[in-house]
Amino acid sequence: MSLETSDAFDLRTEYIISVIKKLEAKTVGFQFPEGLKRKGPELAKKVEEATGAEIIISGNPCFGACDLDKTLLGQVDVLFHFGHAELEDTKLSEKVYFIETRSAVDIRPVVEKAVPELKGQGIGLISTIQHIHKLPEACAVLKANGKTCVIGRGDSRLAYPGQVLGCNFSAARNEVCDEYLYIGSGDFHPLGVALSTKKRVLAADPFTGEVREVDPSRILRQRSAVIAKSLDAEVFGIIVSSKNGQERMELAHSLKALAKNHGKEAHLILIDLVTPDQLLQFKVDAFVNTACPRLAIDEAGRFPSPMLTPQEFEIVLGEREWENLVLDEITEEPV
Repeated sequence: MSLETSDAFDLRTEYIISVIKKLEAKTVGFQFPEGLKRKGPELAKKVEEATGAEIIISGNPCFGACDLDKTLLGQVDVLFHFGHAELEDTKLSEKVYFIETRSAVDIRPVVEKAVPELKGQGIGLISTIQHIHKLPEACAVLKANGKTCVIGRGDSRLAYPGQVLGCNFSAARNEVCDEYLYIGSGDFHPLGVALSTKKRVLAADPFTGEVREVDPSRILRQRSAVIAKSLDAEVFGIIVSSKNGQERMELAHSLKALAKNHGKEAHLILIDLVTPDQLLQFKVDAFVNTACPRLAIDEAGRFPSPMLTPQEFEIVLGEREWENLVLDEITEEPV
């Protein structure tokens, strides 16, 4: 979420004030993703003046609903987490309220612009939480232009049909559509859908008005290079996140057992915030990431040793064919 567009999102100030008054909360926590942090002091001032409660703003990085600030949660009567929808496995406490920060931007112009670029008849619609409520409008535009609209439900980790996360593209696994139209900003989500479905994906940014076809070839080349560098690895560090929505210890155990079956050495590393600096002292030939799936992609080349996804680790060990390479996801069913 860019700083330039942060003013376009609904922070639900009056709702927050009403919840605080109803609960008679005295100490309140705010947790923002990076693109909304600058709104924290202004919102805190308004809420403190209206309620008399003291606001504590989390200064820690926040990467999703999977990343609740557990330390702050223990210090406050209620915690408002901004920018994400609640996931089935992420709500630690009834004290947590998710503020989805929906966008008010009109998506119709960019969808109209995308229509001539769509080659198929059946179009799958996908978006992030900020624009998910606008998918029916997008569907109406497509239908008015003779297209068939498909909005997939996805698995139980998703709060809404058509929603995609950086770690879950299950709403895009629909065989009845020819291609996908992603409404939102950024490249990672539409690239993930393209790699997950092997279908054409157009990305339509309602803030910039840009429409483009995403090209996963660069990511595929990047990942192929990481795999190639790991083919001779003998010692692996398997990263496990301690964040409530990212912890996949069962998967990590199975990967360690797989390594052992192939005569490789593997060690589990439990960590909260995974950064290149945090891993510098671990002398392994390659890492395997079971934490946030975006880590291996966004931070590629910055880790002290190659960082593989679980699926890439299977390729290194000969358990999966190169042609079956997909991005890692945190889903009900393994990818």
